Amino acid sequence: MSRRPPLGQHFLRDPKLLTQIVDALEPTPGDVVVEIGAGQGALTVVLAPRVQRVIAIERDRRLAGDCELRIADCGFRNVAVLAGDALKLNWHALIEPRLANPQSAIRNPQFKVVGNIPYAITSPLIDKALTPPLPERIVFLMQREVADRLAAPPGSRAYGALSVGVQATCRVERLLAVPAGAFHPAPRVASALVRLTPRPDPVVSPAEAPAFRAFVTACFTRRRKQLRNVVIAATGRPAAAVLAGLAQLGLDATARPETLAPEQFARLLRWRRGL
Repeated sequence: MSRRPPLGQHFLRDPKLLTQIVDALEPTPGDVVVEIGAGQGALTVVLAPRVQRVIAIERDRRLAGDCELRIADCGFRNVAVLAGDALKLNWHALIEPRLANPQSAIRNPQFKVVGNIPYAITSPLIDKALTPPLPERIVFLMQREVADRLAAPPGSRAYGALSVGVQATCRVERLLAVPAGAFHPAPRVASALVRLTPRPDPVVSPAEAPAFRAFVTACFTRRRKQLRNVVIAATGRPAAAVLAGLAQLGLDATARPETLAPEQFARLLRWRRGL
């Protein structure tokens, strides 16, 4: 009989699905890939032959040891297995020494991120993955409900602060659903594969991102109220000034926050800051 691993991991072992995850990353022979939650190395051994280097992070030291043994058995020399917490490790520090051109003074840490990520820390991991300098591509297997929120369009029930914050920075693609039965042990929820590709024209700059996320979150705490009341509460400005500002921005004062696109939230934020 098998027991649930101590950190609540759910291992994906379907060869077809593992290949689909790697394909979604669009790997090239020159890629350096950070893998989150390597587990027993099932995804690692599919990924390693297709890229230059894999940095596989696993919090469970016992599983990290199992992964190292599997990698050694397969003969891969381009994989580094690290036992540690992906939320605490500095990913950029791990990849930069391997990617820096010794003949150039300019570092260019281009990399990709992939992982079957723990459901309990999905949002913090997404935040960390979107910390500049951004990876070229991110592919995460996650709880389907969170995937739906990430990809939700304005006006939909699932659309919220998480949708706006990520879509302001990335193109979000919900690629495929993965049933609970594909894992061992099976989780109690369904999963989905999501690909995040940083936008060449992000809605907000890295410097604006913290203020943008805070502003959007404040707006969505009142998602059922009309926009004018939401903005009055979020900015502290008088009603007359808010109505004039919304008219200037071409926004309907009676609309709901859940109908606004990320670009419209960015315009509101800049109006609030007088930019």
